[in-house]
Amino acid sequence: MSEISSWQVVDGIALLTLNNPPVNAISAAVRRAIIDGIARTNNDANVDALVIACAGRTFFPGADLKEFGKPPIEPFLTEVVDVIEASNKAVVAAIHGTALGGGLEIAMACHWRVAVTSAKLGLPEVKLALMPGARGTQYLPRLVGVERALEIIALGDPISAHTAADIGLIDELATDGLIPTAINFARHIAGRQPRRTRDMEAAPVEDEIYDRFIAKHARKFKGYDAPTAIVDSIRAATQLQFDEGAKKEREIFLKLREGPQNAAMRHVFFAERQAAKLPELEGIEPRNIASTGVIGAGTMGSGIAIALLSAGLPVTLYERNSKALNCGVTKIKSAIEGNLRSGRTSRDKANKALASLSTTVDIDRLAQADLVIEAAFETMDVKRAIFTELDHVMKPNAILATNTSYLDIDAIAEVTRRPQDIVGLHFFSPAHIMKLLEIVRGKHTALDVLATSLTLAKRIQKLPVISGNAYGFIGNRMLAVRRKEAETMLVEGACVQHVDRVLEEFGFPMGPFKIGDLAGLDLGWSAETSTGSTIRERLCEAGRLGQKAGAGFYDYDSAGKPQPSIIAEEIVTNFADDNGQKRRDFDDDEILDRLLWPMVNEGAQLLGEGIALRASDIDTVWLNGYGWPKWTGGPMFRQLYT
Repeated sequence: MSEISSWQVVDGIALLTLNNPPVNAISAAVRRAIIDGIARTNNDANVDALVIACAGRTFFPGADLKEFGKPPIEPFLTEVVDVIEASNKAVVAAIHGTALGGGLEIAMACHWRVAVTSAKLGLPEVKLALMPGARGTQYLPRLVGVERALEIIALGDPISAHTAADIGLIDELATDGLIPTAINFARHIAGRQPRRTRDMEAAPVEDEIYDRFIAKHARKFKGYDAPTAIVDSIRAATQLQFDEGAKKEREIFLKLREGPQNAAMRHVFFAERQAAKLPELEGIEPRNIASTGVIGAGTMGSGIAIALLSAGLPVTLYERNSKALNCGVTKIKSAIEGNLRSGRTSRDKANKALASLSTTVDIDRLAQADLVIEAAFETMDVKRAIFTELDHVMKPNAILATNTSYLDIDAIAEVTRRPQDIVGLHFFSPAHIMKLLEIVRGKHTALDVLATSLTLAKRIQKLPVISGNAYGFIGNRMLAVRRKEAETMLVEGACVQHVDRVLEEFGFPMGPFKIGDLAGLDLGWSAETSTGSTIRERLCEAGRLGQKAGAGFYDYDSAGKPQPSIIAEEIVTNFADDNGQKRRDFDDDEILDRLLWPMVNEGAQLLGEGIALRASDIDTVWLNGYGWPKWTGGPMFRQLYT
């Protein structure tokens, strides 16, 4: 039929195969080819039914990214699904790979659906602060019921073909070849009245069902416009005739599409994909990583080991202290068993992960590892001592990585004879759960070491961002600026709870003082060197080290819940008096401005110094490592300031 589609007829069954490499995105050409295929089906007396399939590795996975943010191009997807449904002859979707977003809407417009058992189906538009806009919220409740439709659309996670078959979204699972199964299925139903989804009933449910769903996922939905819009559109499917419901859906969809959250989430979508790209790495082959070592069995080291083991990499865990080593092993085993119980891993994978863990109190046992990640105490003396040992122990071409959060990579590398092999791999705690990985490039870090680090990040399912070598790199350097401003406002008269509340209402999960208490106020502090010249030092001098001590900026009850602290307030007041600071009241706007704008300014400096390659990299760090609300696009995204 065209370069993008092919047509053949087998014993009265037409097969329309779409091929839009690399992933069969639903481009304007694809949409036109489907409409033309339906017309050809209905005009050919020798065709009794049509099968729509895709070449390559997947059915339609969604919209064409090249069309994102541009004026819509005809034919629109709404026209495509309406044409499919209106066909006088039966149309069967043959699904493999993924049917996502508009791809699933096309499949639901078909009169029947056949899928391979490995297929995934879903409507993930909510993850771009959108919702289905081509009948998806009207089709799905009719096919699977309101409650399952709410889960699939408002949560946005794909379901398996087996689940889809169980709930009525798929009519037949293909176990002996997709196309033969789909053609046989089409032959079986050829001549029947097409079963149109729009003609099915979307059974109403009690309002309590919607309310309970929103309440259950309140934390996940906080700040986003799309989830409640999805609920409204699904509710319309049960209350209105199909055409009226579809009109309502389109109105809601267009409002979301033109809104600021969609622009921000599209920015996030592309920013995360761009972050792992470094122009000078094109053509650079990564080194082979077959075995790894981790130094330090504390919270961070154990988490890194879990991430590596879960990705199928053997790990040798080193710790000088055997008691600390055993504690680390207990954490690792507990986490892996927890993943097994929750279904995040299989028994076979869990057993392999545990079998791939070895432990040692002898650093020489790391000698043959291809990569060693140091996660020891955060002081320069400790890290330089470890890297001095590693330089003598490790084989040539091994990569030596430090998990430091703030320290100078080059100062660590200079104690070795192999600075080209040194890189920063800054994980975020808990390391096996948090998505972000800052890859810190030293002055001498080799390009193939960077390429290897990016490959490793993908393997352990992390989102990497490359940073230059500077105090705190990207994230913690900006965090330090925000923390300083928050504590300055405290001295000037702001209240701990007020500052935290303002930042949490903006969308962060925790305010700066709760974060400080959680991390521990004594990080980098010692009683021997304390001068009482900051609020943190005075809190630490009073034994208020944070949540672990039951007292910091807040008091903590037995359940770890923060409570306002009279003692902390007295410490702040006394500090202000000692420094001649007159205190005053603050409003929400001033607090928010003084917390965010210094961060933006610091981000601009990071760009100017070349520490961050792109403004979007800074957004990616803060969105995925520090809880900056995604619907704003991040600290550097223009939407925040327009």
